[in-house]
Amino acid sequence: MSGSGWQPEPGWRRLHGAGPATVGIWSATEAGRTVVVKRLAAPEPHDPAAHLELADVNHWRRAAEVALSGVVSASPGLRQAPVVRVEEDAEGVTLVHELVPRVEQPGLWLAACLGRFAGADLGHHPWLARGQLRTRLGLVARRGGWRAMARTPAADVAEHLWTRRHGWLDRCDALPQVPQHGDAAPANVPGRHGTDAVAIDWAHLGTGPVGADLGYLSLATREELGPLVDAYVDALPPGLASRTDVLTGARVSAVYTALTRLDWALARVADGDGALAGKFRHPSVAPYIRAMQRQADQIEALLA
Repeated sequence: MSGSGWQPEPGWRRLHGAGPATVGIWSATEAGRTVVVKRLAAPEPHDPAAHLELADVNHWRRAAEVALSGVVSASPGLRQAPVVRVEEDAEGVTLVHELVPRVEQPGLWLAACLGRFAGADLGHHPWLARGQLRTRLGLVARRGGWRAMARTPAADVAEHLWTRRHGWLDRCDALPQVPQHGDAAPANVPGRHGTDAVAIDWAHLGTGPVGADLGYLSLATREELGPLVDAYVDALPPGLASRTDVLTGARVSAVYTALTRLDWALARVADGDGALAGKFRHPSVAPYIRAMQRQADQIEALLA
């Protein structure tokens, strides 16, 4: 994807961030206020066809559709930053949001916000993402699966979970399907508005198994999954799902995401000098190993 005709304005400050079709993200000052500018580039002929499919996880203009629709401008539990404007041209879309001041967000409070968001009404928009974990694991499968994990002491565990992924995905498909942010890491939920959390990066907004967002969140919180599940369940609308439902959705999301991330990190260093085992403490690998270790109880539960 490209955006050769469009260029950021002088003085804009580049920010970290990525996503489907994202050319870049910048902070800027307009009329005395700080805003965040995100540029999305329209697909070109050589780009994956999935970027054009409305319900695909990586649909290129979903963030723009979310902003234009206002579907999460005041949703319960989790809402987007106020939209300043959306500008479209032949090469893509420019999104401008108000900057969200970052505040400390306790994990249990975020879990409760996600529980309330699970009861939101997103309507029936064709561009809402579906089958997110299944799609992501499908991409891994096309690359040969968790090949780097096969060279580690956890190879048997990884093989067991990988070969049984379809069964767990089917279990998740049978759970209540609820709104999900799709990338609910704490870094993407920087602010708050009253009793609601304010989230950024809505490029994966859609529906999915109850608890899936929570499992994703748990990979980067201090709290263990059990207390997070309790906070999420307490905030769910009555009768929407059971604690067992939530735990299953969260557990599958957390374990398969943690192992996929670890395999990706290992694959990046695997071809360098020395044995793979000697690279487990590499700065680009060690955090993913610790994240997997934190999932030991959840991995054991899936193995059982």
